[in-house]
Amino acid sequence: MKKMNIGLIGAGFMAKAHSVAYAGMPMFFWPAPAIPVKKMIVDINEETAKDSAAKLAFESYSTDWHKIVEDPDIDVVDICTPNNVHAEIAIAAANAGKHILCEKPLALTTLQAKEMYLAAKENNVTTMVAFNYRRTPAVQLAKKYIKEGAIGRILDFRGTYLQDWSADPDSPLSWRFQKDVCGTGALGDIGTHVVDMLRFLVGEFDSVNARTATYIPERPVQSGLADSLGNSKGDSSIPKEPVDVDDQCCFMVQCKNGAFGTIEATRNAWGRNNFITFEIHGTEGSLFFNYERRDELQVCFAKDGDDRRGFRTVYTGPAHPYGNALWPIPALGIGYTETKIIETYDFFQAIAEGRQPEPNFRDGYAIELISDAVIESAKTHQWTTVKEIEE
Repeated sequence: MKKMNIGLIGAGFMAKAHSVAYAGMPMFFWPAPAIPVKKMIVDINEETAKDSAAKLAFESYSTDWHKIVEDPDIDVVDICTPNNVHAEIAIAAANAGKHILCEKPLALTTLQAKEMYLAAKENNVTTMVAFNYRRTPAVQLAKKYIKEGAIGRILDFRGTYLQDWSADPDSPLSWRFQKDVCGTGALGDIGTHVVDMLRFLVGEFDSVNARTATYIPERPVQSGLADSLGNSKGDSSIPKEPVDVDDQCCFMVQCKNGAFGTIEATRNAWGRNNFITFEIHGTEGSLFFNYERRDELQVCFAKDGDDRRGFRTVYTGPAHPYGNALWPIPALGIGYTETKIIETYDFFQAIAEGRQPEPNFRDGYAIELISDAVIESAKTHQWTTVKEIEE
């Protein structure tokens, strides 16, 4: 069975999630499309890189990402860095003929996303953007019902991604609050997950009408290199610096197929942990999903009799998408790691078949164009058309 050598850049939380997925994928999906080999991990901090190599079972480590790109033995470059260096690494990797898995959002700007997409296209490498939530089996089951026509023509939808990790004003100034590193705030960090999910389920976006807000204008300076999500220090003596991105975004969406809906994303919703939801209404039924109950899909079909019509719960298991590869009975428990394992499988399967998986760099570019339209609409308070992809 073919082996694929992995070079992973960035040794934070996502490196752990990706590394577990590389180890677990062949165990769940056998025979595997390829066997991932964890060759090298890179972090700008040498101690972190060395420790992560031991902890995550990589053969070697470095503080220079160029060593991964320039190594002829590396087949796949996995980018788990802050957003501001995605483009430089991905373009170099594409030009070196490496396949690329990149964390979301794809880039700091739309121009960067376009350049990444074109570099990958010109070099004919396989790419994937890590919007792993769409890999949740219940979301895939929703797609199956929609594709089969079980809920008819889609009329409208609503989607949310609500968290509370930055609701505390003493939460440190993570790079996720700094425009020159992250690009956008709640919109890019979590809102794009909902955008990806609804593009996947409903269709392409035509135009948006948005509002954004920054609730906490400054935060305590973060000490050290590690990203400190939601860890309030509660020390008023720590110097503060400005937040220059959105804490919240809310926008209406008009899709090209006529469907209409809303998306809301905030990291300032006390009591919400990872509240990713969608509700989709069609002419023949409705679907509802809540990621915090990710084994479940709520369904209601118009054909049900008047005496039994209402939402009922389908627990995902072996009879549903990816179910045979996961756990032997429904509702046994799907976790974040399993979505990453499925993502890794789909990526390697696409490499083996010489095709592009979804979402790929083209999809990531499309989502950056949507984000641009949201930001523009929030400034003008008007409906804004989403620009077309430039091939």
